[in-house]
Amino acid sequence: MIKKMGYRWQLRHRMAEQGMFQTSDLVPLLAERGVVLSREQVYRLVTRPPQRLSMDTLVALCDILACTPNDLIEPEVVNTPVRKTGDGADADPAPVTPRRSVVRRPGQP
Repeated sequence: MIKKMGYRWQLRHRMAEQGMFQTSDLVPLLAERGVVLSREQVYRLVTRPPQRLSMDTLVALCDILACTPNDLIEPEVVNTPVRKTGDGADADPAPVTPRRSVVRRPGQP
C-alpha cells in the first residue's frame, strides 16, 4: 500500500490574517506584480484549491501576503491509502451505497 498525498489550500486564511476579505482585493495587487487575472479567476483561486498554479502567481501571492509557499500549501496525507493491484493500477475501494433512513414516531409501526 502507498499513502496518497493531498494538500490544504490556505489562501483565504492568509488573506483574512492580512485583513483582506474580498477576493476582488487581490486583482489590482496581482496586476501590480505582473499577474493579470480576471475577477472570476481570482475568485476560483481563493475559493477552490488550484490543480495548477504558475510560479509567477504563487510568488506574487507570497509577496502580497508576506508569506512563503509553505504558508499557502499545507501537505496532508489522505486517510485512505491506495492499494496497488498486480498490474500496477490503483485498486478502487468498494463503492459506498447510501442507506435510506426510516424515522418511526411513537405509536407508528
